[in-house]
Amino acid sequence: MAERPQTDAAAQLQAALDLEADLDNAGFEVLYARLETVSQQLEAGGLTLEGSVALYEEGMRLAARCQALLGAVEQRIETLRADASRPGS
Repeated sequence: MAERPQTDAAAQLQAALDLEADLDNAGFEVLYARLETVSQQLEAGGLTLEGSVALYEEGMRLAARCQALLGAVEQRIETLRADASRPGS
């Protein structure tokens, strides 16, 4: 039995899911660049409702991951500062 071709919305959703899987271990710069791309695509419009929602969800996940990475870096910097300010350092 032959597979039905995907609709545009289904293809957009699958592409977003595939890309997200590729970004699982990406660094901040890669994640932020993808977030910028998602934002530009949403601002440009012309997407289906399903495609827009999928991109929005991806953008929210990317933003959360970027924020978590920044938080971890801030914590490392604070730890380094605290260690450097201790007497005898």
